[in-house]
Order: sequence, then structure tokens, then C-alpha cells
Amino acid sequence: MATSAIGPGFITQTATFTAQLGAAFAFAILASVLIDFAVQMNIWRMITVSGKRAGDLANSALPYSGHVLGVLIIIGGLAFNIGNIAGGGLGLNALLGLDPKIGGLLTGLLAIGIFLFKRAGRVVDIVVMVLGIGMIVMTVAVAIASQPPVGDALRQTFVPDELNFATITTIVGGTVGGYITYAGAHRYLESGLVGPDHVQGVHRASMQGILVTGVMRYVLFLAILGVVASGVTLDLSGQAANPAGQAFGVVLGDAGLRIFGFIFWAAAITSVIGAAFTSATFMSVFSKRLASGWPLQLATVAFIVVSLIVYLLIGTAPAAILVFVGGFNGLILPIGLAIFMYIGWFRQRDVLGGYRYPRWLLIVGTLATLLSLYMGIMSIGPIFAFLGVGV
Repeated sequence: MATSAIGPGFITQTATFTAQLGAAFAFAILASVLIDFAVQMNIWRMITVSGKRAGDLANSALPYSGHVLGVLIIIGGLAFNIGNIAGGGLGLNALLGLDPKIGGLLTGLLAIGIFLFKRAGRVVDIVVMVLGIGMIVMTVAVAIASQPPVGDALRQTFVPDELNFATITTIVGGTVGGYITYAGAHRYLESGLVGPDHVQGVHRASMQGILVTGVMRYVLFLAILGVVASGVTLDLSGQAANPAGQAFGVVLGDAGLRIFGFIFWAAAITSVIGAAFTSATFMSVFSKRLASGWPLQLATVAFIVVSLIVYLLIGTAPAAILVFVGGFNGLILPIGLAIFMYIGWFRQRDVLGGYRYPRWLLIVGTLATLLSLYMGIMSIGPIFAFLGVGV
């Protein structure tokens, strides 16, 4: 879940909103982390206790609600994957100077190849782990070197000068929206660690995943804030705009920009594969033949191909796409949450096999559902404005 969340969208959203809001973005990070905890702890626990994938679990409680959830996740996953391919284009632009469209095309084609050849995928997994550590080290180095106004950031973490619901909705969607919400829980199912006996392990894992993403976002925020506070203006709208890459380039120079581009591209290509595969697993709600094997592989490849074609056809700048997809998935998040809260409150005896669900988790989950719904309603216009679309 953490590696799915810390992708090109996560990085670009953080850089964009830091450039726009300054230190006030710190409050949005805190709010998003609290919502993320409520979402992940509930959904992971219910899926693990039941031993069913999200779509099947929803259908067992409300007929056809799993189909609705599947459609939303597939649409949201498609939006995510278009953004991930766009992120691959930005990464290769920073690394090699390639046109973002050409970089996106190469990223999509390579992702298909890696997915089809499993041995290549294992090598990439190892490389990405190393690059992930590299990204953390680079981000900490930039956060120290850029000398951000830490005192102001800490103050506005709790008392912000500006409150922006669209920002919170977008980064929540970019962290636990769409397929990301279910990626870790579905992985738990594949490992066989299901049933009430594994609840504590799931609880720890969900908390650790959110904690990792929250700390990483805050450190990245401080790194970008130091650059912005020094008077540097980041390009947020150009076709090759890469605000995080620009900030790293200001502090670490051309070499730092190119290293960042390589790491950014690696995060993008693995996110392309992860988003496509997890989204494709929801297709089994419509046909059990797509649950595993070659049918699932073909569905995943088709998902990447469609994402790639859409990306190549649209004219929106990649950075804008990466911000929008988080917001879009934040908008559809409350629908899936509402289904799971219904299961937790009213269907423990049959759907969850009589498991006594912690009432405090249901309360925080319900509050997160209502809050995310309210913020989504208030944020529809600003979120679609990221693409230049008025709503």
C-alpha cells in the first residue's frame, strides 16, 4: 500500500500544493493522515476477517453494490493509471530530456513487457526498493539543505492560515483513494493471512503503511517549502512542468534533477503495473473467469493499453493530470466507505461471521465517511478545474 501511494501523483500533488499554499499545506497533510488511518484500519480489517475481496464482500451485504464499487474502482484506477503514465513521461523528461508524450509511451510499453515477463518484474521490484530508499535520502537532504521555515510549518500544521477542502480531498484520494484502498488488503488475502486470528497483524500493517506515507509526505513538503520560501517560483502548468523535479534541481543542481527523474520514473512504472493489476482484480465481480490466470493477465495488459492511448490523446499537461487523479479518486472514496460502514454497523453477524467489530473503529470510520463526503461535495468544481474543466 505504501509503495502504491508514494508514486508520481503523490510527489507531484505534494509539490504543487506546497507551491500554492505554502506552510498552510501542513494542516492538509495532518487531516489527510487522520482520514487515511480511519479508512485503512476499517477496510483492511473487514476484508481480512471475511476472507473476501472487496467486491465480493460488498455484494454479500448489498446485492450489486460490489458491481457498483467495481465500476468506480476501475474508472478511478484508469484515471490513476493515466496519471502514472504521465508521471513516467515527466520522469524521462527530467532524466533524458525526452518529450513527456514519448516518455509516457515508452513507460507504458515497458510496463506491459515487465508484467508479461515475471522474471523482469522481480528484478524491477528489487531495483525499486533501492530507488525508494534513494528517494527518501534525497528528500531528507533537500529538506535540510533548503532550510524550510520549520516553526511556521509546525504552527500551521494545527492552526492553518488557509483551509482548502479540495487539497485535502486530493491528497486523501492520492494516498488511499481508488485501488490503493484495497491494494494492501487484497495482498493479505493472497498470502492466506485471513480470519479474525490475523486482525492484530493487519491492524499494525495498515497503521505502518499510513505512517510511512504520512512521514514521507511531510518531509517532502518541508523540502519543497524551503525552496518556495527562498523565493523560487515553480512552474505548475507547462507541458513539461515537474514542480518536485524543479525543486530538487534548485538544491542539488542538474545531477540531482536527473537522479530525481530516474527515481520518479521508476515509481511511475511500478505504479502503472500495480494500479492496472489491482483494478483488474475488480473485474472478477463481473466474470469469475477474470479472477486469475491468463484472463486476468490479459485484462491487466488491456487496462494499461487503454490508459496509454487516453494519455496520448489528451492534451492536458502531465502535472495537472497527476493532481486531478488524486482529487477524482478522493471524490469516489466515500461511496466505497459507506458500503463498508454499513457492513460494520449492521451485518457483523452474517457477513463478518459473527466477529465483534470494535465500536470505536466504526465511529471513526463513519466520521471519516461523512467528512470525506462533505469535502468531496465542496471540492467538485476545484478538482475538475485542475484539468481546465468547469463544473
